[in-house]
Amino acid sequence: MRVLMISKACVTQSYRSKLEYLNQLDSQFEVALVVPPSWGTLTFEPRPTDGSYPLLVTPVRLNGHNHFHFYPELQSIMRRYRPDLVHIDEEHYSLVTYQAIRIAEKLHIPSLFFTWQNIFKHYPWPFSTTERHVLTHAQAAIAGNQDAQEVLRKKGFHNPIWVIPQFGTDTNLYYPRDKAVTKKSQNLAGQFVIGYVGRLVTEKGLDDLWQAAQPLLAQHSDIVLLLAGQGPWADIIRSRAESLHLGNQVRILPWVTTKVMPEVMNALDVLVLPSHTTARWKEQFGRVLTEAMASEVAVAGSNSGEIPHVIKEGGIVFPEKSPTSLFKALTALYGDPRLRDNLGKAGRQRVLNHYSQEIIARNTLDVYRHLRDNHVQASRRSTF
Repeated sequence: MRVLMISKACVTQSYRSKLEYLNQLDSQFEVALVVPPSWGTLTFEPRPTDGSYPLLVTPVRLNGHNHFHFYPELQSIMRRYRPDLVHIDEEHYSLVTYQAIRIAEKLHIPSLFFTWQNIFKHYPWPFSTTERHVLTHAQAAIAGNQDAQEVLRKKGFHNPIWVIPQFGTDTNLYYPRDKAVTKKSQNLAGQFVIGYVGRLVTEKGLDDLWQAAQPLLAQHSDIVLLLAGQGPWADIIRSRAESLHLGNQVRILPWVTTKVMPEVMNALDVLVLPSHTTARWKEQFGRVLTEAMASEVAVAGSNSGEIPHVIKEGGIVFPEKSPTSLFKALTALYGDPRLRDNLGKAGRQRVLNHYSQEIIARNTLDVYRHLRDNHVQASRRSTF
């Protein structure tokens, strides 16, 4: 069976390990990838194993415009490759999903799409039109979280839906390393490091993180708060820390490459994801959680969106918008190395069981098998 996956996210080389597994795990499947040469400020990152499956790097129009982009050469690619299934790794309301499904219809190829959208929303034109067409004509969907599955059902999508994250965590990249060595490499030797990785914006709960961490910073000079990301809260937290003479205990890394991120993760003693649910957004997954868990770093996350389902026994879940609860969790983790160690090991095992790139590829292949077998059965019935 030949599958054509369309995914702008795969400009990041670590994400393409999923394609390698998809092509290695079952010889009955060949999965080709359509990917742009760049996406926004990200340039396609070469990977030594890129030649192990069909990789089709093709121009994209409206580069960086998340739900407006499309591929001008997609129809000719699909005519040449002639897939048995088209897997559009994009939201149901995106122009590129509409484009791919229209071409697939013309060529009589079944299709499926992916969605993270975990809040029910009504979209303006043209998104309402593209969404309606996609939900009517796609044969299946993959939802990245449980709430997204419910949203699709409420929107009237009656075909099969599987709950599988878009990508797994590369456990060959994220694994436990010598913490003393990684801390030294990040100039954090001898420090207890509370970390946050992601957008530095209000809805990510940065105010809660500061309120919870600030008393600990004031009480313990060996504690460092490390933030990796960009956004307005970088200046806010920096200013707050300096006003309380805690500036030397706050580190902000505005940009970390894919290659360096595993080292940063391993320098942490705890990773925190204190997201807030808003009217327009709630945490869709929290990939940094599984990256930290795979690195055997203890994690603490709020109960926003999918976070509790990701963490489960692999970390601490606290009520969102409760800096007091987060303070208690951080205090416990600071004072109990055995707790940190146990949670770290439980977290890695949870990733190996549910969220590794190989597991996500296996679950995705099960979707392909179901659609292949179902299509064959439908074809047989139509001949009688």
